[in-house]
Amino acid sequence: MARCNNILIRDTPLFGCIAFGIIDRGTNVLQVRPFSECPLSCVFCSTDAGPHSKRRISAYMVDLPQLLSAFSWAASYKETDKIEAHIDTVGEPAMYPQLVELVEGLSRNSHVSIISMQTNGALLNTKLIDELDDAGLSRINMSIESLDPELAKSIAGTDSYNLERVMGNAEYIAKNTDIDLLVAPVWIPGINDAEIPKLIEFALKIGAGKRFPALGIQKFLAHKYGRKPDIRPMSWEAFYSRLREWERTYDTKLVLSPEDFGSFEYKAIPRVFKRYERVKVKVVGPGWMRGEKLAVARDRVITVVDADRVPVGAEVFVRMERVVDGIYIAKKQ
Repeated sequence: MARCNNILIRDTPLFGCIAFGIIDRGTNVLQVRPFSECPLSCVFCSTDAGPHSKRRISAYMVDLPQLLSAFSWAASYKETDKIEAHIDTVGEPAMYPQLVELVEGLSRNSHVSIISMQTNGALLNTKLIDELDDAGLSRINMSIESLDPELAKSIAGTDSYNLERVMGNAEYIAKNTDIDLLVAPVWIPGINDAEIPKLIEFALKIGAGKRFPALGIQKFLAHKYGRKPDIRPMSWEAFYSRLREWERTYDTKLVLSPEDFGSFEYKAIPRVFKRYERVKVKVVGPGWMRGEKLAVARDRVITVVDADRVPVGAEVFVRMERVVDGIYIAKKQ
């Protein structure tokens, strides 16, 4: 991987970019993305994260006060006290140096009822887990793909992956904290099929799922810019059929719905651009992936693609190509 631009996001709008900031998908869940790097290079990664990335050119870290301010505005706009603040990233949230302070800040927001976090578990330790517990973290969704150490390293894309540590972190969360644990393996057909039943047994044995389901088995999906292992895709029908069989075998819920997590459709933050609209923007920095630039207009950040030759600081016209979920992608005109 080529050297990344390490960028502190400060005074740049935090709505509009998939790599950082706040994302609202029209539900009571607000995604909070403080950091974009990851120590692993998982073979299934949908965002091409980690040291082996071939497409990323920038790593972003968001200024904490600005992030909390943006979240507060979004949560207030929603006008409900049932907000789930979900800390996830296109990398690993535990790399954010102010993660505990972020959780503390979110927990002080009167609109927030749940604070959850995605993690691969590799950077957690008992001290950090205890601090997150004290700060008010409600649930950790931990991605563990295998209980075989060598297979786990292969899937993680690095020999430094310490499965014993990750399993220990999971067990500590389940047994010694008020944080709920959801074990969330990605099922990669032909690679970790035999591991899924073992992971179900592991999650149930350690006491995952105090208030929420214990497991959230994920179907591998190939993404345009993600990594694509050489596997035969599984149909949704086959996926859910197998989950239902395991539900009967292990007497636990595996086919999940938003209602299992208290999620529901709710007032969305309005879009400020229309698809194919022509807009004048100011280019403010390098984009997340090769060929991209970040630009700003109408207090939103826009990813401009095919923009290699567009200099930072330029004002250019772009055509909005994507406006779904308040994530804005455009092409230079």
